[in-house]
Amino acid sequence: MATLRDIRRHIRSVRNIEQMTRAMQMVSAAKIRRAQVRVERARPYALAMDEVARDVAKIGKEYKHPFIVPREEGTGLLILVTSDRGRVGALNVNTLRRAHAQMRREFGPRYQVVAIGRKAVEFANRMQLQVVHHQLGLPDRVTPDELRPGVEAAVEAYLNGEVREVFLAYARFRNLLSQIPTVRQLVPVLPAAEDEGPQTQGDYIYEPDAKDVLGRFMPEYLLSQVYQAVLENQASEHSARMVAMRNASTKAGDVIKELSLTANKVRQANITRELMEIIGGAEALNSARR
Repeated sequence: MATLRDIRRHIRSVRNIEQMTRAMQMVSAAKIRRAQVRVERARPYALAMDEVARDVAKIGKEYKHPFIVPREEGTGLLILVTSDRGRVGALNVNTLRRAHAQMRREFGPRYQVVAIGRKAVEFANRMQLQVVHHQLGLPDRVTPDELRPGVEAAVEAYLNGEVREVFLAYARFRNLLSQIPTVRQLVPVLPAAEDEGPQTQGDYIYEPDAKDVLGRFMPEYLLSQVYQAVLENQASEHSARMVAMRNASTKAGDVIKELSLTANKVRQANITRELMEIIGGAEALNSARR
């Protein structure tokens, strides 16, 4: 059985952990609001870019950009967005599991990866996947220009004919308690449904010409979707870490209560034993005097 000194040492250790988890919870709670605002501000632009790209894929006739032409040959490329750090519950695991399952179903166990986040890099190395670009240590206020090298690597791999489809995987932020692992196809762009987008048989009017406009628009479309995914994942990371640290703090408090109760029982047992020893010694002295 553990001694009273061991139990008290354990209580101090758990209390230090509780203080650390509460501090991390407070930091994540302070960051989540700013991250949520950035997500909500960026969503309309990302949605508009996605709608235009899908509309072009639906009605475009003047020029067929490679991003809207399906292919039969080539492997897949996954732009994988995760956090750099852990302590976020099952957030990264859920994203990685869903993304790998879909990519393996479509392309087999080997495909290319643009890894954004340390956990994405570690996963790609562990699964022996080809990493065409990786990016670590993104700031909380990330800008599109900081993500451009990874997007350019994906664009180059697609235009060179190395891959036939590009997917994006991240944790979509719904609210403080819900983050949804999301995997969606970016390239080739899926055409808008029949009841969506322009209800016409015509085409857009391009200036100066369709090839030049779409050549500039499509990479920016891809960048806008990756940028939005990173913002969504950052908000999801902060909310998941806040919840995980709150649960850890609650669990640490429960452990401290249990250890304190055990310490009191051990202390009472020690006192009782010492009293019995004193009483036994006194009885022995009295018997000897008689």
